Amino acid sequence: MSGQAKALIFDLDGVVVFTDKYHYLGWKKLADENGWSFDEEFNNNLRGVSRMKSLELMLEHNGLDLPEDEKNRLADRKNEYYKELLQRINESDLYPGAVGFVKKVRERGLKTALASSSKNAQAVLVALDLEPLFDAVVTGNDITLSKPDPEIFLLAAKKLGMKPEDCVVFEDAGSGVEAAHRAGMRAVGVGPVETVGAAEIVMQDYAELDLENVLSGA
Repeated sequence: MSGQAKALIFDLDGVVVFTDKYHYLGWKKLADENGWSFDEEFNNNLRGVSRMKSLELMLEHNGLDLPEDEKNRLADRKNEYYKELLQRINESDLYPGAVGFVKKVRERGLKTALASSSKNAQAVLVALDLEPLFDAVVTGNDITLSKPDPEIFLLAAKKLGMKPEDCVVFEDAGSGVEAAHRAGMRAVGVGPVETVGAAEIVMQDYAELDLENVLSGA
């Protein structure tokens, strides 16, 4: 990719909002009900992973193999727990500086999109009044392939009317950074280098992020 970026695409969890704790509590409740081993350390393996894949990793971790219909039932139950927990979400769950940064980007006349594999992303945006910040929204309801497949970011670019090479992705998961690169986009990794070190820029504090560097790829 070369030239100035014209659009920024943001993942939701861990980039704009912290919903990790609600996902963790939802999985924890399901695990406790079924007597499975599950803790915060193992929960780190589920970052950026779809609900069904997360369940399969948990079952594998516990040496279990269940029929598809049972897995679907358990995944749906976890989602119900998560949606109940989401009712607690509030401004304290926002990533510090994220909203201000997106507003600054939009003031520059740049396009912004939200691209989250979560099927509950829209509910989070509504609850926190974040919808006006994005020209396009893509959620897990709009895609069939999970990251690191680039489908979600290519669809976001299409909704924005942008070429992939004109977009920069903000991601907190290694699989998301890989998906961005496979889409032909640059990536800003949000979080520790050990997780998102493959991104062109790695940051943990929006206040220290240089927008000109993000746009130019410098």
